[in-house]
Amino acid sequence: MALSPDYRSYSGVPGSAATQAVVDAGLRAYMLRVYNWMASGLVLTGIVSYLIANTSLRDAFYHVTPTGAVQATPLAMLSIFLPLVFVMVLSFGVNRLSRTTAQTLYWLFCAAMGASLTNIFFIYSSASIVQVFFITAATFGAVSLYGYTTRADLSRWGGFLFMGLIGVIIAAVVNMFMQSSGLEFVISIIGVIVFTGLTAYDTQRIKADYVQYAYSYGPDQAAKRSVYDALSLYLNFINLFMLLLQLLGNRR
Repeated sequence: MALSPDYRSYSGVPGSAATQAVVDAGLRAYMLRVYNWMASGLVLTGIVSYLIANTSLRDAFYHVTPTGAVQATPLAMLSIFLPLVFVMVLSFGVNRLSRTTAQTLYWLFCAAMGASLTNIFFIYSSASIVQVFFITAATFGAVSLYGYTTRADLSRWGGFLFMGLIGVIIAAVVNMFMQSSGLEFVISIIGVIVFTGLTAYDTQRIKADYVQYAYSYGPDQAAKRSVYDALSLYLNFINLFMLLLQLLGNRR
């Protein structure tokens, strides 16, 4: 199981069976921890989003007019931008935040993301949301498994995928003013391709970085790093879900 070009020379006994066995076992445990963090975050996001949309909490975030139109309150507008704040704090504080702080911020981020996604329950049918979620889960699982098992070097696609991501963001901002359904469709198609590629790329990157960031630094650093790696996969999943929902979801 190759982690990087110099994987087999990591320890003092290059290519030793004992070294490979230890690293492989540690890698499997680490990846399981990453996926557990990601899955737990998605569960929290779903619970928060569902509760806000289907309980009295909805009145604090959205106002339904007599004609059936849904209007966002200031709190709903705040919830849209709040996840970005948590991502920036986590990203810039990767080397300064403690393990407990990083984990707490991750949970707060997932809860804030749930609040920001509440509006999908007013736009799409519940059955459609559930269906697209499982389609996203199957797609994500297959692509992430490919990134974990393939021996092809996906790092060369990093720059291309990043530029594609920037292009999707710019086009989405432009379409906020144009309100073009055709452009929205193109953005969704390209976005699905980009985030599918990023899922495979990030999975392989996490695997390749394991020796340097987790195996070398000990259990505490590994625990903190797993939160950041889970955040990367979580963001890929959420964006893929939203783009597929735009393509496949049944609007109310």
